Amino acid sequence: MRPRFQELEISGVWLAGLVVHSDSRGWLAEVFRQDWFDSGSGPMHQPVMGYVSETLPGVVRGPHEHRFQTDLFVFAGPSDFLVVLWDNRAGSATAGRRIELRLGETSPGILLVPPGVVHGYKNVGRVAGRVLNFPDRLYRGAGGGEEVDEVRYEGCTDSPFRI
Repeated sequence: MRPRFQELEISGVWLAGLVVHSDSRGWLAEVFRQDWFDSGSGPMHQPVMGYVSETLPGVVRGPHEHRFQTDLFVFAGPSDFLVVLWDNRAGSATAGRRIELRLGETSPGILLVPPGVVHGYKNVGRVAGRVLNFPDRLYRGAGGGEEVDEVRYEGCTDSPFRI
């Protein structure tokens, strides 16, 4: 079964529920398939790497944005996250818009975040949670020698981007 991606209230941000297949052994969910993104009827995305991070309860990651990179996050649990996004792109039809999502164990999802959309998340659950990401750019570029493609707002006291 193919996940159904829907564009959210911020242009270029797409969300799909994670399709979970359960049986007596546990569960399985596909988190990325190339054919989800080459149909022309939804988002386009071509990952070049993948990683998993663990976030402890109450901890916030971000907010930050990328100049060039698109992120494909998978929030599957075992905790829940408050995910906050802001459209920080000049000239965007949805510039300035802010949205909040609750993703993870109670609402597993796949979230596509394009460049210029500030994003961050907080583990609002009681246990450590894991997030997968399949970006379309290599971290620090090929060989790891390039500048990191991030504009970070965590330490900016006058930032409008707060979680």
